[in-house]
Amino acid sequence: MREEAPRRTRMTQDERRRQLVGIGLRMLVERPIQELAIDEVAKEAGISRGLLFHYFPNKTAFHEAVVAAAARRVLRNTAPDEGLEPWAAVAQFVERYLEQVERRRDSYLALVFGGGPVTLDGALVADLRASMGERVRALLDLSEVHAPTTRSWTAYVEDRALNRTPVREGALAEETDHCVRALRALLDLDPPE
Repeated sequence: MREEAPRRTRMTQDERRRQLVGIGLRMLVERPIQELAIDEVAKEAGISRGLLFHYFPNKTAFHEAVVAAAARRVLRNTAPDEGLEPWAAVAQFVERYLEQVERRRDSYLALVFGGGPVTLDGALVADLRASMGERVRALLDLSEVHAPTTRSWTAYVEDRALNRTPVREGALAEETDHCVRALRALLDLDPPE
């Protein structure tokens, strides 16, 4: 008996792009962006490699779309709960960010520092850092004057996240507290009583 080919579903251009980026995001969880193979993505989507390039002009454009989606995911996953006191919201953001990087450390390293044959637009990573700085300023109701400080602090938190040793009991809370105290010091604020 002959096996029937799976039925193809017609998608709009936007639906297909979202599908392809979604497949790329799922693969990004398991491997760095540099190892994201176009052929595998196309095969999983049930389309040809050539058709994938109808939706993205080249491999770099596809990788950049996946990276941009990954950055949006990081921002979504690290958003603090509504209604928290401002500094508690900052602490929750830091904790969630540290956990996010810990879960996806290799992919995050490849994303931020590159390596391999894929060279991405550094502006995508800079935009992620800037968005995180904007989030902190919004949570604390800080003016744009504090943008360099929150951007620097965000880079500091990222460095701490990437250089953390494996988790031990209480380490996440200690690291979160350290990062929040560092921000208070940078903003020249007294620690809470």
